[in-house]
Amino acid sequence: MLASGVIQALKTRLPGPVYGRLRRLYFSRLNVPRQLCLYGSFASDWRRYSRMPGAEPLHWRDAYPVLDQGTAATGFDQHYFYQDAWAFRKIAEARPSSHVDVGSNVRFVGMLTAITHVTFIDIRPLLARIPNLDSKAGSVLDLPYLDGSLLSLSCLHVAEHVGLGRYGDPLDPQGTRKAAAELARVLRIGGHLYFGLPVGRPRVCFNAHRIHSPQQVLEYFGALRLVEFSGVNDPGEFLTAIRPADFANQEYACGLFHFTKEGSAS
Repeated sequence: MLASGVIQALKTRLPGPVYGRLRRLYFSRLNVPRQLCLYGSFASDWRRYSRMPGAEPLHWRDAYPVLDQGTAATGFDQHYFYQDAWAFRKIAEARPSSHVDVGSNVRFVGMLTAITHVTFIDIRPLLARIPNLDSKAGSVLDLPYLDGSLLSLSCLHVAEHVGLGRYGDPLDPQGTRKAAAELARVLRIGGHLYFGLPVGRPRVCFNAHRIHSPQQVLEYFGALRLVEFSGVNDPGEFLTAIRPADFANQEYACGLFHFTKEGSAS
């Protein structure tokens, strides 16, 4: 095979650290003709740069080829970019004195610390130290909080993974449903939950994630009231304050659910 031949040739000719870096970054998604073209461009740039007045010495052992970022526009993950902006804006408007996040994007968690105290819960605790951040080891299936104790809570692009073993968690076909029940359990009356996950045609893409219909998610949180549904559709458009049913026929959209718990304190 051409691909294996290219890989073996590079392995024998490049220093170990450089080869490992290349394989890790690029050969997991090898498209041989394109990769050869990109590496040819990289080699040409290397030669031209090294001959420029004032250029620093270049050494192969320090090479770190980044070959796929010369794009016409800045790339971004629509699900994570829009969901994090959506949730951050809502939390900033609510201005809670503290907030608990369960397993969401850690960049989102870090930014939240600029406006409130954040406790981050994950089976793999976040080993970062910045003001306004606490991190605890815990599971979305067994949160370390009493019933009805949290006023501000988020869980974004997390629950769809629960029970599939991707992150070392036990296998459980009811993982997402149980995670939803646990989030609802700890939410206080009058509290707010910001919840996101893939929605569309219901299915399991083992072992990466599940996709749920919007109606399934509403049923999982039947004890809560939906304040707003927004989301990112299949073409990558961010749509706010729409009907959950509008996303029922999507393939892999991102559903963003703002819930609250109603009732009277006992």
